[in-house]
Amino acid sequence: MRKGVKVSIIGGVFAAMVGAAGYGAFNVVSALGGGGGPGVPVVKSGPPDADEVKETSEAFFAAWEKGDGSTAASLTNYAGEAGALLAAYRDVAHIDDVRITPGTTSGHTVPFSVEATVSYEGKSEPLAYDSELTVVRGKTTGKALVDWEPSVVHPELKGKGDTLVTGEAAAPPIEAVDRNGAVLTAEKYPSLGPILDALREKYGEQAGGTPGVELTIRRGESQQDEADTTLVTLTEGEPGRLPTTISATAQAAAEKAVQQYDESSVVAVKPSTGEVLAVANHREDGWNAAFLGQLAPGSTMKIVSAATLIDNGLTTADGPAPCPDDATWQSATFHNLEGMVADEQATLSESFARSCNTAFVKYADEVAVDSLTKEAEERFGLGSTNNWQVGVPTFDGSVPASGGPDTAANMLGQGKVQMSPLNMASVTATAMTGQFRQPVIVAQDLDDRELAQAEGLPASTAQQLRQMMNRTATSGSGAQAMSGLSGNIGAKTGSAEVDGQETANSWFTGYRDDVAAAAMAQEGGRGGEVAGPIVAAVLRAGG
Repeated sequence: MRKGVKVSIIGGVFAAMVGAAGYGAFNVVSALGGGGGPGVPVVKSGPPDADEVKETSEAFFAAWEKGDGSTAASLTNYAGEAGALLAAYRDVAHIDDVRITPGTTSGHTVPFSVEATVSYEGKSEPLAYDSELTVVRGKTTGKALVDWEPSVVHPELKGKGDTLVTGEAAAPPIEAVDRNGAVLTAEKYPSLGPILDALREKYGEQAGGTPGVELTIRRGESQQDEADTTLVTLTEGEPGRLPTTISATAQAAAEKAVQQYDESSVVAVKPSTGEVLAVANHREDGWNAAFLGQLAPGSTMKIVSAATLIDNGLTTADGPAPCPDDATWQSATFHNLEGMVADEQATLSESFARSCNTAFVKYADEVAVDSLTKEAEERFGLGSTNNWQVGVPTFDGSVPASGGPDTAANMLGQGKVQMSPLNMASVTATAMTGQFRQPVIVAQDLDDRELAQAEGLPASTAQQLRQMMNRTATSGSGAQAMSGLSGNIGAKTGSAEVDGQETANSWFTGYRDDVAAAAMAQEGGRGGEVAGPIVAAVLRAGG
């Protein structure tokens, strides 16, 4: 099934030709200006001044309003790409009557609003949105030019190859419902927007609806993990009903929780089945980092690291795991969080509950380079070799076998380890039940897709992990966040340092009865202080 909407190939070819023509015209004009000699003006340098910003932006807007994509493109620093997209805007997306209103310029950036009309086969609908452009100095011409990005034309055009098309939708609309039959919409649950788009793209035809006519953002090759996005509906299609595993109650709690913290994401799953109960993001870029994020998970990874130590016979929950002030491995020195008191007599359970880094580093010379990798892949189902089939695109975790200092750093959820909140929610569910159940957001029998498999944990290992996570939740580093939660509870805190960031990323994962959740807040600091309250709010809501 093709992405986007069905459009004539002639329109695509025409857009490419116009783009090429615009680029050629720009070069011809530049060439006629001369390459030197008497009377040739000196090429300007430095940032454009206020007059240049005003003149260039106004000329660009005027050409765009007239539908003159070639001239508008010649006023950018990437005329070929700009010309193709602006031609598609008019001839493939069928957008006309464009009216652009500039806002107040800030430096070299000009915000603006667009009002236009989308017309197709006798149907018309209004289109309105806001965007911005920046004027820069051309590197070779010295001219003031619009710094070209697809988002200049529309903010939802995020990557190379993204374009706008109007026509019959490639997939019928869906009416997604939660596990109890409640209708799920992006208006009520904003974080579900990209997920509903992805579900429509994959299951729209199977759900049994009929397509309408729409203006759509068609994603390019650089945005393959993102589904096409409908901007305007000209003719309503008939939606097909699509059951999901989402709990409207948990989803509402997740949406509310992430709104308290910038750049945060959370996922909740049902450990007994692997069903996704909630997924929410609060990010300026609108990205589904909850499913697709690839970040170091910090000390939440110690769940997998502790299981590695236990399963390889190196220690047990009640066995030794001394916690010195610092520990050195392969010339790299590791420290604990500021204020942690050393304890050379600590057990693994005690060091886990306090989130002692050095206790795990001290075992780095006793594990093989690939011990953590094998534990993650074979028992917790993580890694690309397992190829999760959730129902929408996901990142499936990465725990490479890394030598040198990374052997120790990986055990702390740093080094080369990368996870998403979905991955860590699954890790917690596996630790709680002892069984890996690949997360799903639609039932497997909907399309008989093959789910990832893993061995799961020995019963004794799972029991010890639950003991350590319960200790963390009741008297350890996660106790403040989990305070007031009744039932069978467990948790693990994490903070992940990232090069170039002054403040660490905040991570937290926990469970309560048959709900496991994990959250991440970029530059949020300590796990228990930011990500912890997000997880606790979702666990409090239940499934």
